[in-house]
Amino acid sequence: MSSSSTHLGVTARLARSEKLDGWNRPPVIETDGEGELLELAMGPHHPSTHGVFRMDVVLDGERVIRLKPVFGYLHRNHEQLAQTQTYLASMPYTDRLDYFCSLSNNWAYALAVEKLVGQEVPERAEYLRVILAELTRIQNHASTIGFLLQEMGASGTPLMYAFREREKILDLFESLTGSRMMCNYMRFGGCRVDASEAWLDGARKVVAGLPSFIDEFERFLMTNEILMARCQGIGVLKPELAVNAGISGPMLRGSGVNYDIRKVDHYGIYDRFKFRVPLGDHGDIYDRYMVRMLEMRESISILEQALKELPGGPVMDPKAKIRNFRPKAGEAYGRIEAPKGELGFYLISDGGPNPYRYRVRPPSLINLTVLEDMCLGSNVADVVLIFGSVDIVLGEVDR
Repeated sequence: MSSSSTHLGVTARLARSEKLDGWNRPPVIETDGEGELLELAMGPHHPSTHGVFRMDVVLDGERVIRLKPVFGYLHRNHEQLAQTQTYLASMPYTDRLDYFCSLSNNWAYALAVEKLVGQEVPERAEYLRVILAELTRIQNHASTIGFLLQEMGASGTPLMYAFREREKILDLFESLTGSRMMCNYMRFGGCRVDASEAWLDGARKVVAGLPSFIDEFERFLMTNEILMARCQGIGVLKPELAVNAGISGPMLRGSGVNYDIRKVDHYGIYDRFKFRVPLGDHGDIYDRYMVRMLEMRESISILEQALKELPGGPVMDPKAKIRNFRPKAGEAYGRIEAPKGELGFYLISDGGPNPYRYRVRPPSLINLTVLEDMCLGSNVADVVLIFGSVDIVLGEVDR
């Protein structure tokens, strides 16, 4: 694990074995010719496959020689529905994409519409968007690590530690937006309502307690022998493949590729904050776990800066037109660094009240495309962990 951060966790890495030879595995693993191959459907009954996801796995003994992800059973026609209703009416539907990260979804869609019409956003609203996005990143990463440990066999405790902190953040979301998970808060040109001083004091209190939580989480997990044995050298994703497949987010950075849209695009006001981009060395499950750990620390740094520098003023541009919204003919693509990777919305306007074309670029779907490459040659018991390290939500995969 390498990073511009000084908190590296390098001591936790064991000496590497020959498992990393799998970097050059062929698309199909050759068998030894003895015995019969077993075709196995993992999911949707499997508790770690998120309800409606399935992996069709071909095994030679316990070794994976082929794996095909099967999805599409949760399809909710999000993109086609958006083309039949107004721009504003689609905002609540974005909450249901990655339902762990609804406020990030709001921002990506609002950004696309604002690019389409050249809409300005007040300073205070930009700061509130950053604060909510980074709180969302922390609760997502903490939950992902908790679920990964749950699937590894650490029943209950790590996930409950993560959910304890997540509940504090969801309390903030509920008091500001009226909902704990399906938070409908962003608007084209700002935010729906302002945050009170009481809410900001509560946010500062939650942020102040997060470093001790991450310290505790790392102390229990980082040098845990079982975690290292099950994660190091497993599910390796080569950086060349990650780039060519369009992988983004912690999966891409876990493979050592220094690419973060907050740094590349400087959308919102991210260019005003000092933060670093953690990177991995080996692209395995452990690196993806450590990148998420370190990203939570960087998010805390951003939150401390944003809460300290938050200006006064309106949270909505008075010139913004929400109802009877008819943008001029044109197209725009707005993207953000969502907790799972690049989340983008592509819109085409023909001058009417609803989009002529509406498409979502979901990180969960794109990141799933390399699942077979990471699993080939691994034991079937490792498949669940490799899948868990991708961090997906099926609502975003099937849309």
